[in-house]
Amino acid sequence: MVNSGSSTPDYTMGFSDEFMEIYRRYTAETSAAYLLPHLRPGLRVLDFGCGPGAISVGLAKAVDPGELHGVDMEESQIDLARRVAKTAAQANAFFHVGDVTALDFEDNSFDLAHCHNVLMHVPDTRAVLDEVKRVLKPGGLLACREMISASSFTHPDYGVIRKAWDMFEDLLMADDAHPQMGKDMKGHLMEAGFENLRMTASFDIYSTPKDRDFIYGLALQWFLSPEITEAAIKYGASSQELCDEIATAYMRWKEEPGAFCAVAFGEVIANKP
Repeated sequence: MVNSGSSTPDYTMGFSDEFMEIYRRYTAETSAAYLLPHLRPGLRVLDFGCGPGAISVGLAKAVDPGELHGVDMEESQIDLARRVAKTAAQANAFFHVGDVTALDFEDNSFDLAHCHNVLMHVPDTRAVLDEVKRVLKPGGLLACREMISASSFTHPDYGVIRKAWDMFEDLLMADDAHPQMGKDMKGHLMEAGFENLRMTASFDIYSTPKDRDFIYGLALQWFLSPEITEAAIKYGASSQELCDEIATAYMRWKEEPGAFCAVAFGEVIANKP
């Protein structure tokens, strides 16, 4: 959990295997499709908040022989990213433990900066954007894809699963995070001095039997784990009775052939002046 008022948070969601499986499922093709047309060989790219590198290696491939530098505050994620790059034979991908509000790079040193679900977790959005702007070259691109929790949904809801999304939002806000960053970030980028903003939106869809098994497992093994539910109860975001109702609803949802989950994202590409 983050300390209120700190610009550099601990990661609210934690690093459990169950939760990090979401990030391992991401690829540049599925999670940065809006950005891929802007990539070309030779670019120098910063992937800040890169996590386990699943998206990073695809970006590195697209700019090869250019360089990709991934930065994450969590050493275990950087270790994973390095292994992913080695397996993918992406020798142009480099990964560093670091703070996105105090990057160890020179001014005007990157052609493009990318993040996926990073701004939503950092209390001081402006501190991140100012630092990324510093290391971008004049005219350089910033690309961000961030969740919009309020527009995400699970169907059917059974009158209770939406409360799980509400609980998720309350936990994020208790840690000074931003569950609606995907629709708020345009204003943040404009205030930070970025220009030529281009907005899009998309959904990640979980609908196959394998997907439903994954979401069900995530709900029970991560979201409804004692660590998360105890925090939710502590913050007044839930009760044990509600958590039990949510677990029962997800069990029913998993067996429903017509069920699916849709996670909404806002996407923006902007230029440094």
